[in-house]
Amino acid sequence: MHADIVDLREFYHSQLGRFAEHSIAMALSSLWTRLPEERLVGLGYAVPYLDRFRADTERTFAFMPAGQGAVNWPVGELSSTALVFEEELPLPDSSIDRVLMVHSLEFAENPRETLKELWRVLAPGGRLIIVVPNRRGVWARMEHTPFGSGRPYSRRQLTNLLRETNFTPAASAEALFFPPSKLRAVLKLRHGFERVGRRLWPAFCGVLVLEAQKRLYQGLPVAARASRRVFVPVLGAQGVPTTRTKADPFFLLDKSGVRD
Repeated sequence: MHADIVDLREFYHSQLGRFAEHSIAMALSSLWTRLPEERLVGLGYAVPYLDRFRADTERTFAFMPAGQGAVNWPVGELSSTALVFEEELPLPDSSIDRVLMVHSLEFAENPRETLKELWRVLAPGGRLIIVVPNRRGVWARMEHTPFGSGRPYSRRQLTNLLRETNFTPAASAEALFFPPSKLRAVLKLRHGFERVGRRLWPAFCGVLVLEAQKRLYQGLPVAARASRRVFVPVLGAQGVPTTRTKADPFFLLDKSGVRD
């Protein structure tokens, strides 16, 4: 089950969320510097991080899962947000250069199908970055943050999943070494926790940040998928129900057009 869009937005508006965003953004910047004239898609709730790359890209989209909900982004501009189903993205083959997954893979109903769909829309040589809660970390055990929900991963599990879906794992980074506490005294020491944690206990970071590249020398089997669900807008018109059916004798006509 996806985290709710309201909870995600409130977390990143909090002090703890802003510090978490900064830590993860530092890890992302060590893997991706600039994306000149490339097409970028953020899947999940990646909007806190997309602004750092949007200025250099050709275009940037924020795809938000239907089970999570969506908000308008960028604020005050024409919306680049779309409500999607992760296994059926509204994009043609090989149309995107980069994908950033945040608060996405850990909530996916079928992670393999989701990654196969990302493989389809990525261009040859396209790159993917996944940010997921670390199974060994403290953040995955605390439910007052979004990283405490969903399915956490170990580095080995994430690497094997990428290889099974025709991605080649590349560079990686870690983030969130400070404890997910709301106490100001603890948060003031976050920089020290981050420095010491990267040196002494990188295996116990809060999130794993792993980059992978689309692999081209092995094809993926194509299977026709039936539509799993239909999403109806909450305020959409549902029509007026009627008690009469085609089986009602009032509606039965003989061949001459006369009611029975």
